[in-house]
Amino acid sequence: MKALVVIDYTVDFVIGKLPCGQPAIDIEDRIVELTNNFVQNGDWVVMAVDLHDEMDTNHPEHKLFPPHNIRGTEGRELYGKLQDEYEADRDRIYWMDKTRYSAFCGTDLELQLRARHIEEIHLVGVCTDICVLHTAVDAYNKGFKVYVHRDAVASFNESGHEWALSHFEHTLGATIV
Repeated sequence: MKALVVIDYTVDFVIGKLPCGQPAIDIEDRIVELTNNFVQNGDWVVMAVDLHDEMDTNHPEHKLFPPHNIRGTEGRELYGKLQDEYEADRDRIYWMDKTRYSAFCGTDLELQLRARHIEEIHLVGVCTDICVLHTAVDAYNKGFKVYVHRDAVASFNESGHEWALSHFEHTLGATIV
């Protein structure tokens, strides 16, 4: 079995408070297509969505980035057509809040994957060199086969994006699709 993990493809990360901008806008159709394909094939789909509380000065990202993906704000909604896809298949897509870069850190993601006998995970979303990277490293360390869809990841840092793609392949042994 396999799973698609859509990482942080929200309004704030695409065009909002901490935007990747055009590179993230450009991958919208591909992320929606992959999400739909995985759902229609009966594979497991996870929306791993960054969550912050307003004025949380204890969070490690507080000093690194402007406030983003604040609980209850429009910025935390899935971006564009992905929100529509989620609404249409809400009963077949698992929404998972995460408070750290990795979708595994402090969440039940590994338990959910193991319960479904999933050994192969496909990663898409933003930012390639931050949350996608940290999720890929944890997936590798936990023994999952990792696939990263080059045409469905983006970052606000082009050199970081390219470095991460190389790291996925050459250091983590991930398959770049």
